Amino acid sequence: MKILVTGGAGFIGSNLCEYFLGKGYSVTCLDNFATGHRHNIEHLFLNERFKLIEGDIRNLEDCKKATQGIDYVMHQAALGSVPRSIVDPITSNDVNVSGFLNMLVASRDNGVKRFVFAASSSTYGDSESLPKVEDVIGKPLSPYAITKYVNELYADIFSKTYGLETIGLRYFNVFGRKQDPKGAYAAVIPKFVMQLMKNESPVINGDGNYSRDFTYIDNVIQMNELAITTQNSSAVNTVYNTAFGDRVTLNEMVHYLKEYLSEFDSSIAKIEIIYGPNRVGDIPHSLASIEKAKELLNYNPEYSFKDGLKEAVKWYWENLK
Repeated sequence: MKILVTGGAGFIGSNLCEYFLGKGYSVTCLDNFATGHRHNIEHLFLNERFKLIEGDIRNLEDCKKATQGIDYVMHQAALGSVPRSIVDPITSNDVNVSGFLNMLVASRDNGVKRFVFAASSSTYGDSESLPKVEDVIGKPLSPYAITKYVNELYADIFSKTYGLETIGLRYFNVFGRKQDPKGAYAAVIPKFVMQLMKNESPVINGDGNYSRDFTYIDNVIQMNELAITTQNSSAVNTVYNTAFGDRVTLNEMVHYLKEYLSEFDSSIAKIEIIYGPNRVGDIPHSLASIEKAKELLNYNPEYSFKDGLKEAVKWYWENLK
């Protein structure tokens, strides 16, 4: 089995590369290192079944080169972050829409068996219904959300028009080892972990009562594996929520972070939290129904939020302190 992981040097992509190499697959990583990091995959270079192609999904020839001889594509390459897309919608669109289309075309032309891609919970937009069910969405609240919804529309057309099997995984606030805590658009958990480890006060956008279905990386790996291995014809050419199916508020999340980090440094328990204004484009509440994935893919997430957070905190303390 030959797998291509686009964005394979990023947070989720590098975890996928590592996991599937461990399962005996041949893995090619396509990355331009715009947001990914070489240090995430350097330890894989010694594996003869691992191949790195430095390239950009905005270049169709790079996509065609990367998909040659590939059985399954796991498309993770994207410019994430709602705030980034608000600041620079053109680049987000170029990467997330034009780059996505390039990957679909290259996969079709090179006979890829199945195209599994990172979709996003941001697609639910202004829909207020909870839990989020795959076929009930609202209007997007950011340029990023628009790009991820367009991905789903293109994948659907390619499966219907060209017979390319596609599965979209709507990721819900994924966190865990190797997630980058640095930069202006760092995700909230690694960012807060690093601030707390430095005895700095994290800033919560809003009053802290927004809630999220935070999803540990190993649950996401499980979903990707199920997506490429399923033989259920009813399970392909559709999208799935990829989550744990529970939610915590940002206040609760910070409480647990302080509790778990204070096991390493007791002074962290006393750090004050600062509250700032709400962030433009943020969805107030996020909670996934995972019934569809359970039924069609036999998905059974192993890590609750608290279990995953303990693992993540331990990794950050041991690797980044």
